[in-house]
Amino acid sequence: MAGRLITIEGLDGSGKSTLVAGLTAELESRSVPVTALREPGGVELAERLRGVVKDPSLDVSARAEALIYAAARAQLVSELLLPLLEEGRFVVLDRYIDSSLAYQGAGRGLGVEAVAQINQFASGGLSADRTLYLRVDTATRAARIGERGEAADRLELAGDEFFELAADAYDELAAGEPTRIRVLDGSAAPEAVLAAAIDALSDLLP
Repeated sequence: MAGRLITIEGLDGSGKSTLVAGLTAELESRSVPVTALREPGGVELAERLRGVVKDPSLDVSARAEALIYAAARAQLVSELLLPLLEEGRFVVLDRYIDSSLAYQGAGRGLGVEAVAQINQFASGGLSADRTLYLRVDTATRAARIGERGEAADRLELAGDEFFELAADAYDELAAGEPTRIRVLDGSAAPEAVLAAAIDALSDLLP
């Protein structure tokens, strides 16, 4: 069986982590070999870079931010993603290139095309077989982040305008690649979101 890269995208607070956990459990119940990972992270270097880029005490420029994410991604792809896919595993990945296009390309104003070029190099051209985009409005996002009761990281403190720009970019990306990117209602109940996700992956599942 060929490996598959399934990426989960959306604003902070859209329910990505919940869907990753539910989808991974569902695939395991079907005896599908699956590994769940997050970005930035998954390997030691990427986890260290995650700590840097999310640290609210650091003043990180927009270009540096984009390059840190790309560097973490490059290491994850070479060290872990490619070997897992070559083994024939499904990988459920919390964030991938679309996050950089939306957050740094649009949200930070660097330009989607410029950030896409950086990540084409970083990823070696590895693209997702299917992307599940959890769409929520910015008010829902903010409310869910507030309900966590945790200190916000540097990205979560970016402000409403940043997230509105990112949300618009996600919508444009989804409209431009409807075969790869499937839009799910992130405001629905977790069970409904999982069911919609399984349906959106039906052509890829064994």
